[in-house]
Amino acid sequence: MEITLEEFLKLNIKDEVFIIETDTVFGLGTLVNSESGAKKICEIKGRDSSKHFSLLVSNLNQVEELTRNFESTIDLCNKYWPGALTIIFKKSDKVPYYVSSDDTVGLRMPDNDKTLRALEKFGPMIMTSLNKSGEPAITKYSDCLKYIDKVDYIIKGKDLNGVPSTVYDAVNDKVLREGSVKLL
Repeated sequence: MEITLEEFLKLNIKDEVFIIETDTVFGLGTLVNSESGAKKICEIKGRDSSKHFSLLVSNLNQVEELTRNFESTIDLCNKYWPGALTIIFKKSDKVPYYVSSDDTVGLRMPDNDKTLRALEKFGPMIMTSLNKSGEPAITKYSDCLKYIDKVDYIIKGKDLNGVPSTVYDAVNDKVLREGSVKLL
């Protein structure tokens, strides 16, 4: 079902899977505590369920709850968030095994008001790019509508720029993927 952000924010979601714009590409998401939502995302994408998910957050309190080495990255978070930087942290016990099967988790605070409003209302979300595994991420809203029968909700959005986030591993101090954010 295609809905507005305002309609989405009035819902009481639990295991639903939805499509929402981020600051980079369209995301396919569910709430962090929804194992069935995570499984459905893997089915939609044709994704290996052992592959880690990243989480989107709306504030530093959520980061602190989900990680164990947050303090060491506070300057990086304050400089680049909200923005297109995913940071790999040591995860706390609040991160479910189906999000990450090892001791790390990737977090990002997107620079998109719609996404941040949804994250404020519902809390951290599992989020991955909307696409079939191995294919380019979707950046045109009209292409999202091809998934209307596969997801519970598509939040109406606009076309996006499609530059992926930079991924920085704060545990091992290295850039894993160079994206739009250039770390110095």
